Amino acid sequence: MAIASYTGGCQCGKIRYEIRAEPLTLYLCHCKECQKQSSSAFGMSLTVPRNAVAIVQGQLKAWTRQADSGREVICMFCGDCGTRILHDRSYNRETVNIKAGTLDDTSWLRPVGNLWTRSAQPWVSISDRALNYEGQPEDIRPLWEKWSQRE
Repeated sequence: MAIASYTGGCQCGKIRYEIRAEPLTLYLCHCKECQKQSSSAFGMSLTVPRNAVAIVQGQLKAWTRQADSGREVICMFCGDCGTRILHDRSYNRETVNIKAGTLDDTSWLRPVGNLWTRSAQPWVSISDRALNYEGQPEDIRPLWEKWSQRE
């Protein structure tokens, strides 16, 4: 069986990465911080096993912030162009969240859930076919299960 490999990088091209395993889930986060970070209505988070991510070019810089949930998030980005590449969460040492828009090919992305819907912009349409949470879910495994069942 072939090992999955996905590639991506920052806007200026100084950071390049590979994901060497299948992602665990993809969801949209509508919290105010993700709106600010993405300069949009939400952020996209592609959860992947920590040991499956390899930075193959460049060196990421880090900035730490407190999430709306009260948990600490280490934000990793390109020091030259500022592109956010991933979020490393101190409370979860098994996975990281790749900022999905940094992938070279985004055509296959289909989010299975929405977090922090209570902060969603009123014009954003949230599907009732997705797993939707008003805040931070206690258990993210249902998002993993829904991702594994997608068509």
